[in-house]
Amino acid sequence: MKKEVIVISLGGSQIIPEGINEKYIKDFKKIILKNKNKYKFIIVCGGGSIARKYIEALKNQKLNTKLQSYIGIACTRTNARFMSYFFNMDPTNGIPHTTQTLEKDIKKQDLIFCGALEYKPNQTSDSTSAQIAKHFNASFINITNVKGLYDKNPKEHKDAKFIPEISFEEFDKIASKIAFSPGQHFVLDQKASKIIKQNKIKTHIIGEDINQLDNLLQKKKFIGTTISG
Repeated sequence: MKKEVIVISLGGSQIIPEGINEKYIKDFKKIILKNKNKYKFIIVCGGGSIARKYIEALKNQKLNTKLQSYIGIACTRTNARFMSYFFNMDPTNGIPHTTQTLEKDIKKQDLIFCGALEYKPNQTSDSTSAQIAKHFNASFINITNVKGLYDKNPKEHKDAKFIPEISFEEFDKIASKIAFSPGQHFVLDQKASKIIKQNKIKTHIIGEDINQLDNLLQKKKFIGTTISG
């Protein structure tokens, strides 16, 4: 039986919030390996605190956003390489930088780590993940540092309300109100929102509780937000 492809956007805040989040990554590894017999995984890594620090320094020097994006891309690729090493994967071929390489690798492997692919303006690892999900006709899981979508930032507003289900259109309205900036922090970026809406890509947003990823992959009830038609 042909395995379903799942694209996971693993936020940099899960890999390296400040220091390396070894416990989380170890638990993440267990869940992925446990479910690898049923799925093929393409895991797109974010840049995390390192990317934000580099971007902030370039911003302070009033250097353009293209350079800020380039350093962010480099950090996502470093994190992807680190994650592949953490999973004890063969380092010979490095990590994919293009969709064509992903296509070739997914035929032979059940697990691939990558960062950003080719440079595109106003893009984060979320929109890279959404484009990959579109290309492979895959479902999309976004892992971030809050348990899903809220009507406002729960880290700043105690009365923020959790939204377990939302339509593509309604989600896109929320995402579109936020101005893009390299290294931005929202549950899913604006370009990703447009891609999943236009292509009707079923998307799940979950938080740092690794059990919710396992529940989702096992098709059990989970805590998170589902974006669908």
